[in-house]
Amino acid sequence: MDSAESEDDKPVGPSPARISDPKLAWEARKALVWIGIAGLAVLCVYMAHSLLVIFAGMVFAAMIDGGARLLGRVLPIGRGWRIAIVVIGGVAFLVATVTYAGTTITREAAELPRLVEEQAHRWIVWAQANGLDIDINSLQSFASQFASGVGTVTRALGGLLGGLTSAVLIAIIGLYIAMEPRLYERGLAWMLPEDRREDFYVTVSLMARSLRHLLGGRLFGMVVEGIFTWIMLSLYGVPMAALLGLITGLLAFIPNIGAVISGLLMVLVGFSGGTDMGLYTIFVYFTVQTIDGNILVPLIAKKTVDLAPALVLGAQLIMGVLFGVLGLALADPLVAMIKVALERRSEKYGQKAKA
Repeated sequence: MDSAESEDDKPVGPSPARISDPKLAWEARKALVWIGIAGLAVLCVYMAHSLLVIFAGMVFAAMIDGGARLLGRVLPIGRGWRIAIVVIGGVAFLVATVTYAGTTITREAAELPRLVEEQAHRWIVWAQANGLDIDINSLQSFASQFASGVGTVTRALGGLLGGLTSAVLIAIIGLYIAMEPRLYERGLAWMLPEDRREDFYVTVSLMARSLRHLLGGRLFGMVVEGIFTWIMLSLYGVPMAALLGLITGLLAFIPNIGAVISGLLMVLVGFSGGTDMGLYTIFVYFTVQTIDGNILVPLIAKKTVDLAPALVLGAQLIMGVLFGVLGLALADPLVAMIKVALERRSEKYGQKAKA
């Protein structure tokens, strides 16, 4: 009995999973951290669509918040009432657009793919007549695929039926965040160490401010470009002026790439009415881009983060390839928020170095 008790009283040796060497244990902990980061990255990729929808909801909330703040300068009423006015105004605008222009735009969207394919065929014939060796079958196939893609885009722009569920989720998330933004800020700050919460609030405030200004400028540019394009094309009698104005305005939300796509469609439709009309659409396109590049963009850049065009284009290409149209549209706001966060971090470490 005594011998049994003495056996039980013997100290237990180290666990086989325990690393006694401090250096080896440190390396193992670093390896676990990297494995955790890699796992988190894989999880983010797997949940990419959901995360983008949440971020899109934040972007939508910034739009609503920006509109409510603008109304607050002229209407001394509660924030909830101002948000209601902004939301009702946006819904009324969409209903009016669908009611008064929906039929025309839908009809024009159905005709646009056929028109693009016909114009591509004409250019191929012209190139062959002038001695260029072009495989008409392969180019016609490419034109058909492009026209099909254009048809998909225009149908999505006209009806938004394909992404209805995501749009509803984005709107709901955006409304919740816009109504009580401090609630979600406190929730995120609660997960951070107490000594970092104040800096978190400052960073989030700067990011939200830059995002509001960026999106406000984007929306202003979209309205100006869309209306100007529609009026200029209508004055000359260019077909599908309403649809082209709508596409130009919507694609203005996506810098660089959006302008190229809308300009290409505009020129293709213009040359369907003759050389003079085609040259006129080229003039309209460059006029719109000149106004955007020399007036709107510098005006927006003064009020928000000044993003390098190459940086935005690179982010758009990466986000577009990885996450599709939604990633392409959100690349610009995402880059702006990351830049603000990095600038804030650099400023904080600079202050510590001086101290």
